[in-house]
Amino acid sequence: MQFMFQYPDFHGIDGDMLDAGPVAELATTAEKAGWRGFAFTEHPAPTSKWLASGGHQSLDPFAALSYVAAVTTELKLLTYLAVLPYRNPMLLAKAAATVDKLSGGRMVLGVGTGYLKAEFFALGVDFEERNALFDETLDVLPLHWSGEPFDYAGRHFNARGVMARPMPIQKPIPVWIGGNSQLTLRRIAERAQGWMPLVGPAEMATTTRSPHLDSVESIRGRLEMLRELAGERFDALDITVAYIDRSVYDLSTDVERHREALAAFGELGATWVIVPGPQGEHPQARDFAEGFAETYINPK
Repeated sequence: MQFMFQYPDFHGIDGDMLDAGPVAELATTAEKAGWRGFAFTEHPAPTSKWLASGGHQSLDPFAALSYVAAVTTELKLLTYLAVLPYRNPMLLAKAAATVDKLSGGRMVLGVGTGYLKAEFFALGVDFEERNALFDETLDVLPLHWSGEPFDYAGRHFNARGVMARPMPIQKPIPVWIGGNSQLTLRRIAERAQGWMPLVGPAEMATTTRSPHLDSVESIRGRLEMLRELAGERFDALDITVAYIDRSVYDLSTDVERHREALAAFGELGATWVIVPGPQGEHPQARDFAEGFAETYINPK
């Protein structure tokens, strides 16, 4: 089981996301400390109301991951997560391929269908089409990354004789899908390389329009469903779980409890654990990245 650091989300508007610290410094600190990946989320056009009520700011994840790629050598680079229906599939495939090419094959495309209706409206995307658009993109990604000519007629585009070069290094770039629905699990079983269960309180499940998962046991039930759907493909899938217990930010207390909780993820079959950095002014997140690694990743 490996650990991925998520650059801290800044919730609200009374401050700036980068108050958590320079991206380059946090990325190089994480890599040196023993983290194996680095992640950014996205919200390209949230409403002021959503931000003011606790929504979070974000960078463009592809641009930010390219920046991380330039200052690191080994970290996996994850979009956590990119909303597929927001973009023309060609543009998304090219962005992911670019990060993969420039990073030496470290890109992981974490994706979801999205849930903020107002953001769909702002981007000119029909919210009711989101599942159809999601599946179109899953169709197009391997065609685009193949480097061979292809045709594809989508709902809002018609690609004829498209040939995308240069090709990404990975064949294919791993696609990890976030969500808890049966539809999500079927997509993963048939056409993805990993699952990112959405774990959190009941109100989060309502917001993200996904079934509620809040414990190892609730994840286990969905994992068994995925195992049945995926068959022989299951053992090759990455299972990436977020550790959302914010008390872990205090590295002086409850250490054994957190170790047991993280070990339970490993016993469940998780291959990755994502830990969001703490929201707070620099150097809080940097110090946490170092301290968490010393305590839980590479304890002496």
